Amino acid sequence: MTKKKEEIPGCSFCGRPATIADLIPSGDGSSYICVDCVDNIYHTLEQMDIIAPSKQKAKKRGGKNGSAQEELTLDSVPSPRHIKAFLDQYVVGQEDAKKYLSVAVYNHYKRLLQKPADNGNDNDSVDIEKSNIVIVGPTGTGKTLLAKTIARLLNVPFAIVDATVLTEAGYVGEDIESLLTRLLQASDYDVARAERGIVFIDEIDKIARKGDNPSITRDVSGEGVQQGLLKLLEGSVVNVPPQGGRKHPDQPMIAVDTKNILFICGGAFEGIERKIAQRLNTHVVGYSTDPTRQRLERENMMQYVAPQDLRSFGLIPEIIGRLPILTHLLPLDRDALRKILTEPKNAIIKQYVKLLEMDGVKLTFAAETLDLIVDKAIEYKLGARGLRSIVETVMIDAMYEIPASDIKEFTVTRDYALSKLQNANFEI
Repeated sequence: MTKKKEEIPGCSFCGRPATIADLIPSGDGSSYICVDCVDNIYHTLEQMDIIAPSKQKAKKRGGKNGSAQEELTLDSVPSPRHIKAFLDQYVVGQEDAKKYLSVAVYNHYKRLLQKPADNGNDNDSVDIEKSNIVIVGPTGTGKTLLAKTIARLLNVPFAIVDATVLTEAGYVGEDIESLLTRLLQASDYDVARAERGIVFIDEIDKIARKGDNPSITRDVSGEGVQQGLLKLLEGSVVNVPPQGGRKHPDQPMIAVDTKNILFICGGAFEGIERKIAQRLNTHVVGYSTDPTRQRLERENMMQYVAPQDLRSFGLIPEIIGRLPILTHLLPLDRDALRKILTEPKNAIIKQYVKLLEMDGVKLTFAAETLDLIVDKAIEYKLGARGLRSIVETVMIDAMYEIPASDIKEFTVTRDYALSKLQNANFEI
């Protein structure tokens, strides 16, 4: 005869009563355990490698950023042309950077698919090495957007990390190993998948050396961080604290091999144009007849960036050598900013149209209004981020009043936008 729920004392482990938990009786019926406790025990045994994870859970751990390694085939890998076509839907211009990224990601897939070298077969003895990338470009030109966009397409774990919080080991801030902690989180702590992932290190220029000469004292957030990144970029086994080293010093470490992890670094490198101009010797006293110097576009020096410019800026030679692919992002001109406003899938104007469409309101922007927004973005020199700042200022009152009104159509005219910018103390 089965007992009623009111007669069962509850789970013998967590103490939850039978009225709120599904209980499983023991063999003699004197004790009970709830389903949640069973699941926790099973998960603990998996982590201790006492039992093997089930196929269903292993498949589930594929996650949204990647699938199991055996599912990765060359047929399922998008070609560089397809990768660039996907980036074109979200990023305007920057053709060179998109081409470099597409090829690098495609080659990364092929490295993962490479079979182990066989000494008896010369064809399999070639070990394809990875080519880490560094992207140089002014603020607001799309470095982080490129990384976020390509993460949507990838079949491997992808993590975006920030270099500004990194310090040398033992000081206040985050250790170098925290970069891999984000990658482990993106791969659901599946080490095998994390070792095939891609890491985008943003703001790499913020860890540049403070002076031109090597530091004789500790540069804990500059040169010290660069030295700590060396083995990480080249490939080594790193002990990673899964929850952060300083907050949980006694936690077990996870060993991660970075040999097959692709690192993409991006930074604004503010002021590097002066280093480039100095190297190219564009400031010449007297008359110059050198045709090469005459062809230089002095308004866009970023396109002539070279590894020696990164060294002059403050990156140590060792880390430059581990970032063999150097590409640049061009400053956004007026035509590019105009396209960014309306053409990409996630364009700013489309976002506001969607927001008011959810309230049943049809929103339109006059052509001269878009021209005004672009002109102000160029004036403030904030790149694409300046567009959002200006549109937010223009639309704040409308977004506040329209949802509670009976308005079904709203057109943003140039005079309306101009008045809102004046009220917000923008210089007109």
